[in-house]
Amino acid sequence: MRSISRICDVSINTVSKLLEEAGEVCASFHDEHVRGVKGSRVQVDEIWSFTAAKQKNVAVMKKPIDGAGDTWTWTALEADTKLIVSFFVGGRDSDSAKRFMGDVASRLAARVQLTSDGHKAYLDAVEGAFGADVDYAQLVKMYGASPESMKGRYSPAECTGIKKTPIEGKPDPKHISTSFVERQNLSMRMGMRRFTRLTNAFSKKVGNHIHALALYFVHYNWMRIHKTLRVTPAMAAGLTGKLMGWEDIITIMDADEKDTLARKRAAMLDELPYSN
Repeated sequence: MRSISRICDVSINTVSKLLEEAGEVCASFHDEHVRGVKGSRVQVDEIWSFTAAKQKNVAVMKKPIDGAGDTWTWTALEADTKLIVSFFVGGRDSDSAKRFMGDVASRLAARVQLTSDGHKAYLDAVEGAFGADVDYAQLVKMYGASPESMKGRYSPAECTGIKKTPIEGKPDPKHISTSFVERQNLSMRMGMRRFTRLTNAFSKKVGNHIHALALYFVHYNWMRIHKTLRVTPAMAAGLTGKLMGWEDIITIMDADEKDTLARKRAAMLDELPYSN
């Protein structure tokens, strides 16, 4: 951000404000247009990051801020089209799970096969969001003991097996998988600097973290051609027939700014005293 502010000879606050506005527009765009998704297989997962400080250091922060500590991003991906159906930022608790799964259910057009990991919060969340109208299964990975040389590192121990557990409906055992959404989470960690471990590039504010995610997912769904699909996920899902670019988002931002100014002017006129 500082590099861009120097190149464009503007204040870094200008860059920050522009990104915030773009993030808000992208979040609204995703909320409005990713609806009635006709997919058949949905995979969900969570990815960890932190805001301002790691959870263990929040208590000793010099300047505590709201939302500091562990920040979990919940993602739902349609396996055939690779479309990100929904994302949610919060904790890794039952309340976040319920809000996330409720949003996922509201964006789907038909019954789907749903797969998650073994996180217990999903059980009540899926039941509350879908009831019996879902084919739901959990996939749990089992790991062996970590080698002495790997202790203290981020890499997990070797996966020794998986356990597929049907929970609701009749999920097809062949499609009980979270591979696609886990690969998408890897793309998130590689594509957004704030997800990189062992750096000082972590998010400093939760709001900015959410704005960055909104920008990323609009780019991923609508602008980036998937190498396997040869179209964007949004095109594969039938949500659009054209490839979008950032100029389309800028056009939406300009139109939104004009609407905001028009509403402010109308409000000011309503407050003016009139006399005959």
